[in-house]
Amino acid sequence: MSEKPAGRRTCLYAPEQLELIVDDMARRAAGLLTGRTRVAIVGILRRGAPLADRLHARLQAQWGLADCVRLDLQIKRYADDLTLLHPDTRLTENPAHAAIDLADHTVLVVDDVMYRGHSLLRAVQYLAGRQPAEIRTVVLVDRGVARLPVRTDIVGVRLDVAPSDIIECNVPPYEASFRIDLLQPD
Repeated sequence: MSEKPAGRRTCLYAPEQLELIVDDMARRAAGLLTGRTRVAIVGILRRGAPLADRLHARLQAQWGLADCVRLDLQIKRYADDLTLLHPDTRLTENPAHAAIDLADHTVLVVDDVMYRGHSLLRAVQYLAGRQPAEIRTVVLVDRGVARLPVRTDIVGVRLDVAPSDIIECNVPPYEASFRIDLLQPD
């Protein structure tokens, strides 16, 4: 568990509320997947991966989604406190996933927060090269300030907050409790 930046934190969504939100996201994803036989769920590391696992589990249990390809992409640009780590958005391909055929799949790309759109755009660009039938994007939180031509197909919650504020998605196993906090830095 990493050191959190200093500031005033306010819990916006508690675990019970987020479980209901993820249930609703799964319901909407099931609607997008109706009639699709080849599905891949791709989580963006870090917190998009356990969110993709939660979504996948619900799609299996509640909507009967069977045989689904499940993989993760490591994409780096921002740290959790929105500090720019890399001027270019870096994607690292997992060598074990290089041979997975995504042709004719409907791909759901899952991330925790849609901020400027860099991570999702990079993921969509990469996955488009794998020739899927379609790519859909899923985020737990959309801040509504994307600057790149990426749209979110399924959004858990839309939060319009001050540019200096930070949305912290706390997602196990990276944090102890599944919650969304608003951080107003010192």
